[in-house]
Amino acid sequence: MRIGIIGTGGMADALGTHWVRAGHEVLIGGRGEGRAAELAARMGAAGHGTPRAAAEFGDAVLLALPYEAGATVADELQVALRGRALIDCSNPVGPGFALLTEGGPSAARRLADAAPGAHVVKAFNLCHEDVWRMDPPVFDGRPLAVPVCGDDGGALDVVRELVKDAGCVPFAAGGLERAGLVEATAALFIGLWVGEKVDAQATAPPLAHAAGAPRAGAVTSP
Repeated sequence: MRIGIIGTGGMADALGTHWVRAGHEVLIGGRGEGRAAELAARMGAAGHGTPRAAAEFGDAVLLALPYEAGATVADELQVALRGRALIDCSNPVGPGFALLTEGGPSAARRLADAAPGAHVVKAFNLCHEDVWRMDPPVFDGRPLAVPVCGDDGGALDVVRELVKDAGCVPFAAGGLERAGLVEATAALFIGLWVGEKVDAQATAPPLAHAAGAPRAGAVTSP
């Protein structure tokens, strides 16, 4: 698969490295040619160039930019992004772990509005970049799960493949209208992890208890 990555930061590095190792052709696009060239060389990417070059190169495009820049760049590149799977890994989280999109469209929806021909998929936003650098991200023998939200079946298939190539398990989290819930989860978890120094994972019971604890002697329907 041909993957364009727009951005030269930690998420571009971590995810792009997994995808190069999986055999995909990756092109790094950045506003600073020096940083894009350095990152491409370090990960063994197919090449580097401008953000537009990355958008035009990829069957899938990872927008690895801060939330504040995403919609502007998507608008500038909307023609190049038409028909492509556009992966949004941003977190609209501000000071005090506040959700910056509260009361308005999600970050993913803003990208979809800015580039209406692209197939936006929300994924890879719940973990720090260093988690994505793990090869693979496995904890207590269980691979990391990645919620994936989107409306286009083909784009979802592409992103699920890329999740697996990073050593993770894709979880279907619904259409793009649910991306705001995933972003709000990130704001909550970051506040717990970073602000309170507690294990946010401990807030969720095992699946068998998700609808309540099993009761001794309970009769189940055939």
